[in-house]
Amino acid sequence: MEDKPRTLRAMLTEAKDTSELMVDLAYAALYFDDPDMAEEVDELEGQMNELVHDMRAVCVLAARSSREAEGMSSVLQVVSSIERMANDAVDIARIVSKRLGIPHQLVADLSDAEEVSHRVLVSEGSHMAHRPLSALELTVQAGMSVMAVRRGRQWITDVNGETVLVPDDVLFLRGSPDGITRLRELAAAPVWEPPRAEDQQAVTDLDRAVDVLVEMKNLSEAAVGLAYSALVLADRGLAAEVCHLEDRLDEMKENLELWVLRSAGDDIDPGALRGLLHLAEAAEDLGDQAQAMVWLIEKEEELHPILGIALGETDEVVVKYPIAPGSTADEASLSELRWNIEPGFTVLAIRRGGRYVYHPRGRNTLVAGDEVIASGPDEGCEMLARMCGWVLRNDEEGEDQLEPI
Repeated sequence: MEDKPRTLRAMLTEAKDTSELMVDLAYAALYFDDPDMAEEVDELEGQMNELVHDMRAVCVLAARSSREAEGMSSVLQVVSSIERMANDAVDIARIVSKRLGIPHQLVADLSDAEEVSHRVLVSEGSHMAHRPLSALELTVQAGMSVMAVRRGRQWITDVNGETVLVPDDVLFLRGSPDGITRLRELAAAPVWEPPRAEDQQAVTDLDRAVDVLVEMKNLSEAAVGLAYSALVLADRGLAAEVCHLEDRLDEMKENLELWVLRSAGDDIDPGALRGLLHLAEAAEDLGDQAQAMVWLIEKEEELHPILGIALGETDEVVVKYPIAPGSTADEASLSELRWNIEPGFTVLAIRRGGRYVYHPRGRNTLVAGDEVIASGPDEGCEMLARMCGWVLRNDEEGEDQLEPI
């Protein structure tokens, strides 16, 4: 550990970002049937294993009293959950590398998920060519963030604002499907048509299983996002919602298993069904790990302060803003606001009258007095606050404070 003088705070931030990158790349490998990308997830697993080992060693060395040990136990629990989520990503990627197979219907349905994977080739003469990512502001311009860049045979996964794109780079991105058209315009790429399932007269058990699995993907990602938000904000209400989501994931997995078994007699390749079951297992376990993290809040266990600090400094920040009367957001639906495109924020939950609407859809309308919990790029916070009716000011301690417009 002497040759790695990193703080626990920095390692926690890196571990969270790495595990989320692994999950995103694993789903992208599945969507594009890309064994090279699946192999990159395996490479990141080695990096994650080193991080987890170092974090556990630091926690043990830092606990010099029973009180310090109690505080560090909360850190160790979160570290364990992050590690398990990374392992789930490896399991998803191995559906591709082991050629377990998935039905074509699933690839088509993943195009309609709330967050999708996309890839685009950077053309010479395009707006993207020879420019750093910080200048492009893709999270604001198109509601999509770059997960990785493939340059020839080289993979670049430690992408940041200083990464300069060159012609023939292949970008792998994650974000709202609504931003794909704008993204491809910036890259000077041809118009893209998403894969579509063949039209069928009757809905089969396999169709039902695929639909449930796409919803499980959406819910598991929402559960993980809400769990991190609950830890950053120390919010018991959000923790309770994570537990509700985990219960739903358990129920959905049971239904999916039944429909997969029933569809096995419908002249369908059993290999594709194996892939479905593996994917369902991974999605359900992501929900389990989200619940394991918020258990600390539900049971009112003492949280080490480093958790809120480190998890709040990751690639995406978590904010909670109230909706002011007469603001842009007041009486507007999420689909009208298009925050997922500009300023690039995903609304994780809406608090209204002491209760939460988790995993809100585009049709959900905001009203004055609501509180939105959202995650997105730090550079978009000022715009989001303004649309909610507030101006961000820094107090004497450098913390963001909201002031009415």
